[in-house]
Amino acid sequence: MTAGDTDLRRGIRYEADEKPPPLLSFGLGLQLAILILGGIVLTPAIVVRAAGGTEDFLTWAVFAAVMISGATTVLQAVRVGRLGAGYVLAMGTSGAFIAICVAAIAKGGPAMLATLVVVSALFQFALATRLSLFRRILTPTVAGTVIMLIPVTVMPIIFGLLKEVPEGSAASAAPVSALLTLLVIAGIALRATGVLRLWAPVIGVVAGGITAGIYGIYDTGMVAEASWFGLPAGSWPGLDLDFGPVFWTLLPGFVFVTLVGAIETIGDSVAIQRVSWRRPRAVDFRAVQGAVAADGMGNLLSGIAATVPNTTYSTAVSVTELTGVAARRVGIALGAVIIVVAFIPKALSMVLAIPGPVVAAYITVLLAMLFVLGMKIVVQDGIDYRKGLIAGISFWAGVGFQNGQIFPEYFAGFAGGLLENGMTAGGLVAIGMTLFLELTAPRRRRLQVPFDISELPRIRQFLSEFSSRSGWGDDMTQRLEAAAEETLLTLLQHGEGEAEGTGELQRRLLLTAHKETGSAFLEFIAAPGEDNLQDRIALLGERAEESHAEREISLRLLRHLASSVHHQQYHDTDIVTIQVETQATH
Repeated sequence: MTAGDTDLRRGIRYEADEKPPPLLSFGLGLQLAILILGGIVLTPAIVVRAAGGTEDFLTWAVFAAVMISGATTVLQAVRVGRLGAGYVLAMGTSGAFIAICVAAIAKGGPAMLATLVVVSALFQFALATRLSLFRRILTPTVAGTVIMLIPVTVMPIIFGLLKEVPEGSAASAAPVSALLTLLVIAGIALRATGVLRLWAPVIGVVAGGITAGIYGIYDTGMVAEASWFGLPAGSWPGLDLDFGPVFWTLLPGFVFVTLVGAIETIGDSVAIQRVSWRRPRAVDFRAVQGAVAADGMGNLLSGIAATVPNTTYSTAVSVTELTGVAARRVGIALGAVIIVVAFIPKALSMVLAIPGPVVAAYITVLLAMLFVLGMKIVVQDGIDYRKGLIAGISFWAGVGFQNGQIFPEYFAGFAGGLLENGMTAGGLVAIGMTLFLELTAPRRRRLQVPFDISELPRIRQFLSEFSSRSGWGDDMTQRLEAAAEETLLTLLQHGEGEAEGTGELQRRLLLTAHKETGSAFLEFIAAPGEDNLQDRIALLGERAEESHAEREISLRLLRHLASSVHHQQYHDTDIVTIQVETQATH
């Protein structure tokens, strides 16, 4: 396939760093804002109402959530230092936090919620900074399983909304409004294509709202009383700095759900990179780190403001892929529109006035899709019996703990009720099983040397011993040594210009080797460089005429020797993993 064919297939009109006309950018930003605004507003509304919060706090929480979502959306697009992905990533309130935030407000009030969110956000900054260290623990299997458990945890609250209608309403008001909303969303999503499919949730909520209005359960009085422009009636509730039993009981759950939100952000930041360039590129994990860091900043601001934490919305990925416009200007326009809406109480009240049955139907569809997304993440990682066992046991353990069916006499009070949350319990089981698998795996052989070509003899000796212990012959040993040599030479070229001003600890090379069925896997962990080796290998056939073609020799040899090359770039390190098969296939 030629580059032209690739461009036509991907249909990218504007790449991330290109500048579409301002009117196009604003139009797409406005469309995205309409698509996601309901989710941003309804999540804190569900939390506050389920926890028995006051109307003043509700208006404050919604205003703060909308403001922070807009600001962090802009941050994701413009990328300030190491904050932000540099792509169109819509930010909004996270449904994963609904259950745990309800518990925080119910047990300790809004100030307790604020303190817990602030503290848990600090863990997300730590994760963003050292993301490479967690690559073997926060696996797609763990992430997918936890995402599947989010609906399990939240749905009891959502089903409770089905009955929230004013006293004296017709008996059919709630079921008809909810059913019509569900049918419209599902019908359009199942049969429509293109742009119309993206509007299915909005159209469904409008249809349900109109039906609710006919029944008289839509709160038109709230909309009429709201001003067109202004600030919320509520005020900042402050922070609870007593750090009492409620704080320590709920903190583990908040930290865990924060990590879940980070996993979702990692997935979205990988996905948006794949649809933002005409020529397919390897994932830049520095952009992923920036996305997680910006998400952490959003959570920190949410905590300070005492509202529900946020995360990325995958809607932006779908719209970008559909329209072919991935320019950062769209992200800036989207954030700006959301910020402006925060100062229009009448627009926010139109969403807040939507009755519970309609909200429940809308959220049910989104949670159902979230469950399917979790399944896809698990399966697309390449599921085997080990991964299947981890996902299966962890999921059903989460379901059991969520419903209080697993020895509640022993576990209900454990760690202050930590395991009563299905997502937390199932996630801990998944992480525990993954750790066990990692710790009991065949030992990886390790060699740490200075990051210098003079260390090549030691590397050859290390690989010769590894090959001998693995029972391989001279041919495999020679190919391992050759592949390692070309990788080292390429990394050294790749890191030229980085050595000056870099400390000794950063200029080390850690080489690990382990065997799996029919293959050897070598992992090179070194000081960071600039270009991605996967991208350079992919471009080999198109760059022969360039003046630096002689520097591509190592890449060509590496492509011949290794059956796969994966390069993960982080701010603090580069990780290159190569697979060399026992039988040559090139």
